[in-house]
Amino acid sequence: MAVSKEKSVKASKKTSKVKSSNFSKETYIKWYKDMLLIRKFEEKTGQLYIQQKFGGFCHLYIGQEAIAVGTASASKKGDKHMTAYRDHGHPIALGTDPRILMAELYGRTTGCSKGKGGSMHFFDKNVGFMGGHGIVGAQIAMGAGVAFAEKYNETNNVVYVSMGDGAVRQGILHETFNMAMLWNLPVVFIIENNNYAMGTSVERTTNVLELSKIGLSYDMPSESVNGMSPEAVHESIKKASDRARKGNGPTLLDIQTYRYKGHSMSDPQKYRTKDEVSDWIEQDPIKHCYDLIKKNKWLTDKKLDDISDWVKNEVKECVEFAENSPYPDGKELYNDVYMDKDYPFIIEY
Repeated sequence: MAVSKEKSVKASKKTSKVKSSNFSKETYIKWYKDMLLIRKFEEKTGQLYIQQKFGGFCHLYIGQEAIAVGTASASKKGDKHMTAYRDHGHPIALGTDPRILMAELYGRTTGCSKGKGGSMHFFDKNVGFMGGHGIVGAQIAMGAGVAFAEKYNETNNVVYVSMGDGAVRQGILHETFNMAMLWNLPVVFIIENNNYAMGTSVERTTNVLELSKIGLSYDMPSESVNGMSPEAVHESIKKASDRARKGNGPTLLDIQTYRYKGHSMSDPQKYRTKDEVSDWIEQDPIKHCYDLIKKNKWLTDKKLDDISDWVKNEVKECVEFAENSPYPDGKELYNDVYMDKDYPFIIEY
């Protein structure tokens, strides 16, 4: 049973609206460039996966790019970011070199997790990305733990914890929300609400269709956000971040978005209609930024073509870098397991 078109439209009307005049030309150009890179990286990833260049599970971020770039632009250096296994877009938005991300997909030593994490376990501490996590909802508690450390160390940093609408059903969310509010932790909980979890619509899993209401039972400030608008995402994240930095605790954001592709590469997507997908694609955040740049004459057609060419070349170099990188040897299995390098275990290879 698919979420009806009426409910999808109704949900978008409830989200916040932001004037484009609140943001600079440079911001729109960066959003456009970063989202286009994420989109093309993901499209190429899908092609490579079909060609069996690498294995494992693979979850694409296509359609949800506005959340990653809006969060990145509203955060500060030193802040921490954590998400689930749909994790390719976040580190790119934060500034990770996409070459090491592609190498990770290929399982090579030059990957961001030394080839041992694959698609679902990207990490880059240099940009504050604390990982993609494969256990549904696990990052909710871990993110609050990172926020506890930031508060304990008096860093004034904020932690952003992203989850899908399916993870909201996990019991750990309620335990974490209770403690995060009790301890006033500097954390922003982000529901990347793409309506379907794996393939079951929100309306089939809960009587509470406005997921932001879940935070209210803990007196946690909560709101719904238009996740197809980088402006709306930025402003909501900024407001929640300011609140956290002032010592006023967590915020829950139900950011309503849509993935254009399946839950994973093996998803036949029989639970939704082509018309529904088309309706959401009409709200595409990349096209939105492109149209604004054109309308305001911030870049010439030549400059826009240059960006497109740069993105294509970046993705091409990502693939070349990955395919020319070495695989890890057997000894690598024993690295990064224990802090104590002399821990007594039997080595077999």
